[in-house]
Amino acid sequence: MATTQTQGGPIRAGDRPEPLPKTLADRIFYGIGSIAFGVKDTGFTVLLMIFYNQALGLPAATVGFAIMIALIVDALADPLIGRMSDGLNSRWGRRHPFMLGAAIPIAVSYYFLWNPPEGLGQDGLFWYLLGFAILIRSLISFYEIPSSALVVDLVRDYDKRTAFMSWRWFFGYVGGLGTNILAFSFFLRPGPNDPAGQLNVEGYANYGLVASLIMLIAIVVSSLGTARHIPSFAPPPPRRPFVFAQSAREIYETLINKPFLLLAAATFFSSASAGIVAATLTYFRIYLWELTGDQISGLMIGYFAALVTALFFAPWLGAKLGKKRAAITLAIALIFFSPIMYFSRVLGIAPENGTQLLYVMLFIFGYINTTLAVSAGTMGSSMFADVVEYAAVRTGRDSAGLIFSANAFLLKTMSGVGVFGAGLILAFVAFPENVQQGGVPDSVLTTLALTEPAVIMALQVLGLLTIIFFPINRDVHEANLRKIATKPADEPEIVSGP
Repeated sequence: MATTQTQGGPIRAGDRPEPLPKTLADRIFYGIGSIAFGVKDTGFTVLLMIFYNQALGLPAATVGFAIMIALIVDALADPLIGRMSDGLNSRWGRRHPFMLGAAIPIAVSYYFLWNPPEGLGQDGLFWYLLGFAILIRSLISFYEIPSSALVVDLVRDYDKRTAFMSWRWFFGYVGGLGTNILAFSFFLRPGPNDPAGQLNVEGYANYGLVASLIMLIAIVVSSLGTARHIPSFAPPPPRRPFVFAQSAREIYETLINKPFLLLAAATFFSSASAGIVAATLTYFRIYLWELTGDQISGLMIGYFAALVTALFFAPWLGAKLGKKRAAITLAIALIFFSPIMYFSRVLGIAPENGTQLLYVMLFIFGYINTTLAVSAGTMGSSMFADVVEYAAVRTGRDSAGLIFSANAFLLKTMSGVGVFGAGLILAFVAFPENVQQGGVPDSVLTTLALTEPAVIMALQVLGLLTIIFFPINRDVHEANLRKIATKPADEPEIVSGP
């Protein structure tokens, strides 16, 4: 009987029930789980900076610094969480106990992030933000890492994985965009001295409550919806004592390989650029384009249309070109399209603020860039899933949780490095604090419209240069699956460097 050696012992294919057929409902239940990550990450990138900076008066660089510290804590915690998920032995499998256990703590901590007590002062506000940023990030890791790693157990096919991941990215963006529409259309309403609504502290508090409930529901629905497949997943390894040195060695052996390192670098650069874009986007919309909250919500309708497009476009492109060539194509397109509106304003060829033509152009380019970005993210996550088997062939261990912990961490750089980078850019251009719409000097807006796109394009080019050398294609992936299926139980582990 063919076996596959795991970190805790061999997995024998005959020891588990025959997998149930995968249906559209399975893709949807798997995808719904990313709503929680999408709500949290988009909240961090789009709203958190402007809330703590403009509404509460904390300097932008200080906000970015707090988020960056939380990201460093993530870098230490995520691999350990991933490895814990790989090694858990329970009747609910390896992943689902983490997923369900994190649901209520995530909702509670996210609510308090948006409801700081009054009278803290700047020092107290910094420590409050730092504490809850670390807490919510850690709790999200306990959910998101096992949840995203489920794709390796659910489906092994090279192209079907992209289809599963397209639903995950679809729902992640639906969660983020949906709660942002609620924020700008219902909670951040303009006042007499606040024409754009960005200073409405009570509105952010109400957003935090609703967003927390949405996260809770999404986690529970996804966890219970995918639970029927637990009996057919790889059985958990036998329990064994935790030895830090051994765990550190196994983490190193799993992650130090060429495909992982290249993909990690590309994901870091793309996530950092996406995070800066998201963190500065609200500033551009309110101060450069002078949009109202309702107009911002209207633009997000175009983003929803882009999500539907990407849901089908990404799997089609991946099957047509292969994941690597599809990722390269999407990266080149993003480099071209992402700065067009900002550079057109600097050159004086963009339509005037308040005109219908400007709004239509913002809608169109928002749709294009969102389609490309979501498709690129889908492709990257699907490529990470293929690294799992690549690493398993070389180490003999099933480390989906560990590898997806790295993916989750790198995606969270969107709201860590992104917010930190946005804070540095805002400080560099001397963007004023607690300023109303129309109160920012034109020279500051022009400098911002030049600086931010230049940084974004540089990061995008670096991501493109790294993904060019990614070595796993369809043939390599299928060969890895065959090696795993036929590997003798007594064959020693293979440990490989880059």
